[in-house]
Amino acid sequence: MTRITFLLCGIFLLFEISVTQAQQQPASVSQHPAGQYRMLAKPTQAFTAWQKRSGDRTPDFANMRSMPYLPPLLEFYNGKPVRTLADWNQRKAEIRRLLRTYFLGQLPKTAPQLVNVRILNESRFRGAIDRQVELTFNTKPKVSITVEMMLPAGDGPFPVFMTQSNHRRWGLIALNRGYIVCLYPGADINNQADRFIPAYPGLDWTDLQRRAWMAGRALDYVMTLKQVEKTQIGISGHSRNGKQSLIAAAFDERFTAVVSSSSGAGGVAPYRYANERGYDEGVELMTGSPITGDWFHQRLRFFTGREDKLPIDNHALLGLIAPRACLLSDSFNDAGGQTFSTERSYLAAREVYRFLEKPEALRIRWRPGAHETIVHDIESYFDWFDRAFDRGKIEFPEELIHFFDWKKWRAQFDDEELLPPNNVQDSRRLIRWGLGEEPASGISPGGKNYGVEAGNKAVLVNRFGNRGKVTNMRVNFGEYVPGNLYYRKDLKGPLPVVIWLHPYCYSLGHSGSFMAGTASAPHFLAENGFAVLAFDLIGFGIRLHEGSTFYDRYPRWSRLGKMVHDVRSAVDFIRGADELPFQLKQGHDKLSLPKLDHNRIFLLGYSVGGMVGLYSAALDNRIAGVACFSGFTPMRTDTDAKPTGGIRRYWELHALQPRLGLFHGREQALPYDFDDILKAIAPRPCLIVSPMHDRDADWTDVTDCVDSARKVWQSQNASKNLSHLSPDDYNRFHSDQHRILLKWMNGVVSDKNQ
Repeated sequence: MTRITFLLCGIFLLFEISVTQAQQQPASVSQHPAGQYRMLAKPTQAFTAWQKRSGDRTPDFANMRSMPYLPPLLEFYNGKPVRTLADWNQRKAEIRRLLRTYFLGQLPKTAPQLVNVRILNESRFRGAIDRQVELTFNTKPKVSITVEMMLPAGDGPFPVFMTQSNHRRWGLIALNRGYIVCLYPGADINNQADRFIPAYPGLDWTDLQRRAWMAGRALDYVMTLKQVEKTQIGISGHSRNGKQSLIAAAFDERFTAVVSSSSGAGGVAPYRYANERGYDEGVELMTGSPITGDWFHQRLRFFTGREDKLPIDNHALLGLIAPRACLLSDSFNDAGGQTFSTERSYLAAREVYRFLEKPEALRIRWRPGAHETIVHDIESYFDWFDRAFDRGKIEFPEELIHFFDWKKWRAQFDDEELLPPNNVQDSRRLIRWGLGEEPASGISPGGKNYGVEAGNKAVLVNRFGNRGKVTNMRVNFGEYVPGNLYYRKDLKGPLPVVIWLHPYCYSLGHSGSFMAGTASAPHFLAENGFAVLAFDLIGFGIRLHEGSTFYDRYPRWSRLGKMVHDVRSAVDFIRGADELPFQLKQGHDKLSLPKLDHNRIFLLGYSVGGMVGLYSAALDNRIAGVACFSGFTPMRTDTDAKPTGGIRRYWELHALQPRLGLFHGREQALPYDFDDILKAIAPRPCLIVSPMHDRDADWTDVTDCVDSARKVWQSQNASKNLSHLSPDDYNRFHSDQHRILLKWMNGVVSDKNQ
């Protein structure tokens, strides 16, 4: 394809998409003082070079649909529903086009012909044949690649297992299980896909798209073998190879079963949920990192911080694979993925599998651990292939971790049991109503032995130990909650204390993962003279499963209420003997804590942690101040029409506050809002940082809310204690935000000392 032809095709494709976009009503957006439709990510060298070649400009975000939740697969981009198989085939064509445009780049229009097969060497051992085979294609210039084939003895027909050359030992297991094995050169250690680049000059396909397409070229050869059962072709891979396995199966229907192992962002994890808000590999990192920058199309970089404007997301790969067998394998504490993101993709794709009457052909297999796999995992992958090919009957029951059935929860109660109290002027009482009915609780001095985070768990979730001058003391407090206290031993104290409340990082909790900047928030603050107590909120990190069954145990409470309760217990722990009844001061697992300043306990929260921090400070006067980054948008104006997704995020998606669901569609009737929460914090120091381009918040509404609450600080002559900063940025918490935080913290601590 010539460069001119390629450009003309690209112009036609973009015109076709822009026509579709023009049919939509413009999304409701806040009017910011800065231009809200510019690109939010900084241009990289690769992006600038691509933009110069392509001439692409920033998309017209104002006239693109805002879809905060995953775009329905059974609905065209223009909103037309899919009702028939013919509709679905048209929708599949649209999905492929959108994926190629925004994620993967274009493919050659036709596959090259396999013109020569040469066996480079062959060996026979232990009842199997191993061949190195050179495949040559009639491209211009001709391209040859080398695959390794392992064939069981006999005439077959045998099912086929295809994977990348670095998973050769997976192939040995497949051979044990009676599969023909094809190892194709699509791994980092042996990537021959780039050999096709000179044959298709000007084609904008990406690295993983090329590798996945090359798997199809290896399959061209496999399908010529008489021993092959051509309806039983499985493909799998791990991590980046898991991504390309999904891509290969999505665009080549000859693959009849696929196992995606820890494919993460760009694979099974959609960018709407896998991004900086959860310390994930988001669009900015995936398109900007020197390691991953060529995996996906640079056009994707336009959507950094505006993932809701993407016309499609990665869950569409699963929809294209339907109704073929697809197993998603992910681990509970994988730094490269999120159980929540995987489950949302699964639930969205499940609708397609149900539509095609094959719901059992899609499953998630959860693994304990992090990004690694063990032999039991790989054997189970072949259990899945055997099941798909009618060779085995091991079942894969559906297991969901995060799904919350709000209607089922609601059906347990009469109306009067859930409604807020009438004619109540006490805002704190109304705030407590929103958190549910907290059960009776006691108080604990905390400890350092029983219940602390075990060493193997700490490694699993990336907790750092003693690093430089910073010490990590593992502790346990409240109702058996494990935490980590970070501080510098060389400082005499008493040290001001910060309780760190993390974002939606389901896999690692408070330690985070792919965070921008040089240090995690706890380590950064500890280095700068603060003692930092960090712990996983319920449903995150090592407490992941505790969240899954929470409403079976406490149907009248809420997860957000439990989070706030745990913050209060953390304050109890920090204050120690100041809080304990006399009889609890003796005979307990005593800790040799550093000297902590009980009157300078602050909260720092980002994203959901910011919301937890505001609620906690509003209800606990012992907290000296709170810093909230990207933590809220007013609820009464947070309707389904907003690009945020509305308050449904809290009462259903993340199951934080089920009682808010009673006000779905009539949000204005909510008995309290964040201005009430802020007012309850006054006159203590409070920092609100709300980026102008936070897709989780309406910047204008946040500003109005803070301005309304400011009057209370003013009435108490404490105006300087309420700070509201609005950086010209999107929702993230990185080194720039760390510096903003440190400046504010140093200021309020100095004021406390006076």
